[in-house]
Amino acid sequence: ILLVDENCIFKAGSSPLYGYFKIIDLVAVWEVALSDGVHKIEFEHGTTSGKRVVYVDGKEEIRKEWMFKLVGKETFTVGAAKAKATINIDAVSGFAYEYTLEIDGKSLKKYMENRSKTTNTWVLSLDGMDCRVVLEKDTMDVWCNGKKMETVGEFVEDGTETHFSVGDHDCCIKAVSSGKRREGIIHTLIVDDREIPEAVE
Repeated sequence: ILLVDENCIFKAGSSPLYGYFKIIDLVAVWEVALSDGVHKIEFEHGTTSGKRVVYVDGKEEIRKEWMFKLVGKETFTVGAAKAKATINIDAVSGFAYEYTLEIDGKSLKKYMENRSKTTNTWVLSLDGMDCRVVLEKDTMDVWCNGKKMETVGEFVEDGTETHFSVGDHDCCIKAVSSGKRREGIIHTLIVDDREIPEAVE
């Protein structure tokens, strides 16, 4: 006989299905690339109890055990810059639900498309460790593995250079005009005199 305790764990005593089986109401998982790193958002929705739980990077942000209204929205923040995130819960038909994520009022797809225009991202290995370097083009802030870097900017003959260090490595982001109006400024990351190819997120 299977018994259910308050944690929704099946205890299978003499059953041939020996062990513990946890019912998980995980209905959606998103990965959001922000300047300070890639954040994982998980959402649990109990479609009978109305339970709603939001996790950001494995940490519980919101927990509501009993909700009579099964549709609606949950709002919270993500990342060091506290970007506003909203999960929308909509009924599709019967007991089927659709879950969509918005960041700063835009659909995740639109937000990421916009970010690709306003940021540059490079991924490289330094001293056996993966490094993710992000340039925010509007502020010229540089992030490395979730930490905002101390930078020094200077004008050079063909554009600007933004210098910073990662460990013992000299890093520089060069900004030069492409000469084409549509392309605008081209940003290049150089680490220890080696050009790093840009990552696609």
